[in-house]
Amino acid sequence: MTAPRGPDGRFHNVVPRQGAGTSWRAVWHWRRTRQPQPWPAWVQDPPQPPPVRTEALSVTFINHASFYVQVGGRAVLLDPIWSARCSPMPGFGPKRVRAPGQKLEALPGVDLLLLSHCHYDHLDLPTLRQVRRLWQPAAVTGLGNARHLAKAGIPHAHELDWWQTHHSGGLTITYVPAQHFSARTPWDRNQALWGGFVIQGGGQTLYFAADSGWCGHFAEIAQRFPRIDCALIPIGAYEPRGFMRFQHMNPEEAVQAHLALGARRSLGMHYGTFAGLTDEAIDAPERDLAEARLKHGVAADAFTTLPFGATLTL
Repeated sequence: MTAPRGPDGRFHNVVPRQGAGTSWRAVWHWRRTRQPQPWPAWVQDPPQPPPVRTEALSVTFINHASFYVQVGGRAVLLDPIWSARCSPMPGFGPKRVRAPGQKLEALPGVDLLLLSHCHYDHLDLPTLRQVRRLWQPAAVTGLGNARHLAKAGIPHAHELDWWQTHHSGGLTITYVPAQHFSARTPWDRNQALWGGFVIQGGGQTLYFAADSGWCGHFAEIAQRFPRIDCALIPIGAYEPRGFMRFQHMNPEEAVQAHLALGARRSLGMHYGTFAGLTDEAIDAPERDLAEARLKHGVAADAFTTLPFGATLTL
């Protein structure tokens, strides 16, 4: 199955009405009427040791949806953002309230760069320029996104449609569906594709959901990948539900996604980093995740979160 496209060539979700809440009118209404919970000005996290190269399946949580993962002995950087804001304009837009959990230069090499979609909190050009300067990794992304990476000096990113695969350094990368949307300006809405990644190598399988609302894609991913060793699932940016439910799961839906995927282990992401990106309190995603686990009978160590900068080796 390829991603659906309309007559104008723009991508849309499998159930088109589920994208209605992402219109610019909806965004403007939310911005005008929102009542966000207060966030702290700054959070000082305890330092974590930098990751080391390993043949084991290893996951380092940087911040937001940024991870440094090692699969089959290869190091992969997912949706990296080290910038102070996720915005097209310096000094404006959602501002970080904690430092990235690891310094970019402390990472022990990057073999592959994966970019899920073009939103500013996932495709950050200043960070990508630093990544290119340090390591010049190969890059994989969804259809229509390579032009953005080229602006960061990464000219040959490999683009994938949903369910297409790419082989790199012993890894098999599959771009998988998500319920979301894309835009970097008011004029390019849904001209580029959004999705997640399944990374396979050395008998290990990791799933990165990126951004997604609750949808039937999770069960389909489980059918095609019956053994997911670790799933990285968003748990934040879900309030107010009337607006956010079209593109972001809340923690209970994230637990349902974990169960639908049949993942051996899941880790929460997409929370606690950028003030102004969402209306829930900074600690609400982890509290609500704990309640959702209890409700659905999921063990605490089966779906949890990592401290910022921490590494889990499975």
